[in-house]
Amino acid sequence: MPSKVSISETATSLEGHFLIAMPGIEGEPFERTVIYLCAHSPNGAMGFIINKPQPTSFTELLTQLGIVESESDIRAPSSALSVSVCRGGPVEQSRGFVLHSADYDSESTVAVDEDVALTPTTDILRAISQGVGPRTAIMALGYSGWAPGQLEEEIAQNGWLTCKADLSIVFSADLSEKYEQALALLGINQAFLNAEAGHA
Repeated sequence: MPSKVSISETATSLEGHFLIAMPGIEGEPFERTVIYLCAHSPNGAMGFIINKPQPTSFTELLTQLGIVESESDIRAPSSALSVSVCRGGPVEQSRGFVLHSADYDSESTVAVDEDVALTPTTDILRAISQGVGPRTAIMALGYSGWAPGQLEEEIAQNGWLTCKADLSIVFSADLSEKYEQALALLGINQAFLNAEAGHA
């Protein structure tokens, strides 16, 4: 099997970075979002909102998808089943993706960087339910995508802040705190950001 390569190897790529929505982005689906970018190249960009929850839990999804007949069939430790299920974005919202630590690999797994990989198939859900999945993971239904040049334009118009992603934030189960935590990586207090935006 050929060795995995990063989705994009462009020098200016923002993959593996956070996009943090500025206050000027209002309404669904991107208001107050933190997006983990998995791909960014001259061909466009793709990532997942990591701080907006889906109403369905991970264990409920396993039964709905027929991975297990009932939750009592799940053999994974409870820590492995605390996988957050997020609204990943407005594109293909019925499709599931698992963003996870790089200690799990399958034929459909794609490396994002040396620490993070993406698997878009149910084999990883089965592995997690059997207790042999990745050390840490987050699931997204749908994704966020940008056409060539679109994301760069949005960043230039102060729609997004960017910074290198912190994996403890990516995989944290506390979705409600991720926006403030991501801003803190840049030394920004949310209240100050809102005040500045109001006087722009």
